[in-house]
Amino acid sequence: MKITILTENIAGGYCCAEHGLSYLIEHDEKNILLDAGHSDVFLKNANHLGINLIDQVDQIVLSHGHWDHGDGLRYIQNKPLLTHPKSFMKRFRKRDQTNLGLSLSPLEIEEQFDLQLSSAPVQISEHIFFLGEIPRTNSFEAQTTAFVDENGNDDFVPDDSALAFVENEALIIVTGCSHSGICNICEYAKKITGLSHIKAVIGGFHLKQNNLQTKETINYFMREKVETLLPSHCTDLPALAAFQNPFSNRFVKTGQTYQF
Repeated sequence: MKITILTENIAGGYCCAEHGLSYLIEHDEKNILLDAGHSDVFLKNANHLGINLIDQVDQIVLSHGHWDHGDGLRYIQNKPLLTHPKSFMKRFRKRDQTNLGLSLSPLEIEEQFDLQLSSAPVQISEHIFFLGEIPRTNSFEAQTTAFVDENGNDDFVPDDSALAFVENEALIIVTGCSHSGICNICEYAKKITGLSHIKAVIGGFHLKQNNLQTKETINYFMREKVETLLPSHCTDLPALAAFQNPFSNRFVKTGQTYQF
């Protein structure tokens, strides 16, 4: 399995960076684009790396309907797109009413892509799973939110999802932002796939401070004996630093590739 970092918050080598996330994942003879960042940076970086996304991508998966993960969809079309039905809701920040939703309307998305909406898990191939809506079962994740919907109700990002890949009877979990909680995501991936061993986790963990949630998350991954942990994107420096001693994690940068 191979993951190429097309968009991330940190630039690497000669590749550009932006506040966003886009990964090209090659597994099971499929090429999956997880998210598209918020501009055409993912395409520019792919071209720099010698990757023709237009020809190569078999499937696009949108992890959730936030601008920094989905506005790059304006620059690609005529591909299968899989996401949660609520990815297209209108949403805003509480503090300043900044728009957080997608630039493309639901109608534009339907016209531009072969759209598949599912809140239930979808098995993309024998060893690739879209997890759908994540049950929020523990007491330390997804307890508060800084977002509201168009009616002013709390938006806990119910559309937040992730991908689970099976490699040699172990799980590799790739997330977009983990608004539903990275531990909740991992537990649901274990339930859906029937596997208990998590080999690697990469993506946004949505941890901002070295607080109780971060400490509980670290304890979880230590109990699970995860071999490779690569928190990125929306994982801020205090949380990243807390992961450093137990996991020796490194910054995830654009242009990097990871083999599992």
